[in-house]
Amino acid sequence: MEWTRRRGLELCIIGFLTILLAPPTETAAQGLRGSAASLDRQNEQARLHDFTYLNTPADVRRFVEAGYLVPVRPNQDYDVHNVSFPYARPEARLFIQRLAAQYRAACGEKLVVTSLTRPRNRQPPNASSRSVHPTGMAIDLRVSQNARCRSWLESTLLSLEGQGVLEAIRERRPPHYHVALYPRPYSEHVARVTGEARTAEVAGSSGTEVRSELVQHRVRRGENLTAIARRYDTSVSRLRAENGLSTSRILAGQVLQVPVYREVTASEAVTRVSSNVSESDGPGEALEHTVGRGESLWTLARRYGTTVSALQQENALNSTRIVVGQNLVIPAESTAGRVAQFVRHTVQSGESLWTIARRHGTTVNRIQDQNDISSNRIYAGQVLSVPAGR
Repeated sequence: MEWTRRRGLELCIIGFLTILLAPPTETAAQGLRGSAASLDRQNEQARLHDFTYLNTPADVRRFVEAGYLVPVRPNQDYDVHNVSFPYARPEARLFIQRLAAQYRAACGEKLVVTSLTRPRNRQPPNASSRSVHPTGMAIDLRVSQNARCRSWLESTLLSLEGQGVLEAIRERRPPHYHVALYPRPYSEHVARVTGEARTAEVAGSSGTEVRSELVQHRVRRGENLTAIARRYDTSVSRLRAENGLSTSRILAGQVLQVPVYREVTASEAVTRVSSNVSESDGPGEALEHTVGRGESLWTLARRYGTTVSALQQENALNSTRIVVGQNLVIPAESTAGRVAQFVRHTVQSGESLWTIARRHGTTVNRIQDQNDISSNRIYAGQVLSVPAGR
C-alpha cells in the first residue's frame, strides 16, 4: 500500500517535470498554426497599407522599378534559395536582415529564405487564394534540422507576433515558416528598440534604382535552363516563372523571355525620372488632396513625405478617420522639393480606366483626378498621367 502511494507520487512528479521541461519547439509550434482568422488579419493589414496584389511577373518588374519592391540578396547571415522573384517590401527586407543576424548569432547557421513576392499567376497549386505573397509583405523561411535553431526562431517569431508586428505560421506541406510582416507596426517596433526613428527608412532603402528588361533568348542545341540562367545571372526558377514553364524541359529554337535586372545610381536614373514624373506646384507650396477610395492618413503621409500627426494638425483632425471625397491640405514643408511619381500611359484599343488602374496599382478616381476627367470615357491613343500605385 505504501509502495503504491510512493509510486503514484513519483509518477505525478515525473509527469509534472515532463510538462515543465518539454522542448520549447513543441510549445512554440502549437502557437504557429494557421487559421482563417490569421488570413483575415494578414489581408486586413494589406488593406490598411494600401498594398496592391500583383497578378503577373510584369507587375513585379513594374513595382521593382517604382521602388515599392526592393532586391533581397544573400549576405553573410542568410541565403535566398531558389526564389523566383527575390524582391520584397523595404520593411520586409529590413526584417530579414535583422532577424538573420540575430539567428546566426544565436545558433550558428544561416537563415534561409525560400519565397518572397509571388504574383498571383505564379502561386503554387496549394496556395491559398487569400495569400499575401502577391503584395510583397510575406516571407517564407526554411525549417532548420537543428532543434536549437528551430526553438530560437519559433520563440522569436511568436514574440514578435505577440507584439503585433507580424503573423507567423509553421506550414507542413512543404515544411516552412510563413511570415506576413506588417510594415508600419514593424517600422515603429524597430524605431523603439533602436531609439532611432529613421532606422527602418534608411535600412529599407537601397540607395539605387533597379531597372529591368526582358531579353529574348533563342535556345541553341544542347542548352538547358541551368546554362541559360548562369549566362544571364538569374535562376532556373525565375526563367520558368517568366515563361510559364511547368518543367525544365526546353527545345532548340524555342524563344525564352529572360528577365535582366541591374541597379543604377540616382545620377544615372535622372533621365528616366525626368521623363516619367511630374513636379509639384513649387517649393514649399501647400497642396490640396482629395481623398480617394482605400486611402488613409498613413498612406497619404508616406506618399507626400510627411507624418500622420502633421496631417492631423494641418487639417484640425481629432482622429485618423477620413472619408472619400474629403479635401485635405498637405503641409507645405512636406512638399518642398518633392517629386510625385506619375507614369505616362498611352491608351491602347480595348483598354478602360479600370484596366489601366489595375495595371498600375492605382484607382480610377485617382486617374480621373490627375487628368481632370469627369467620366469613364477614354479613347485609343489618348495619353494619361497615371499616379503610381503601391
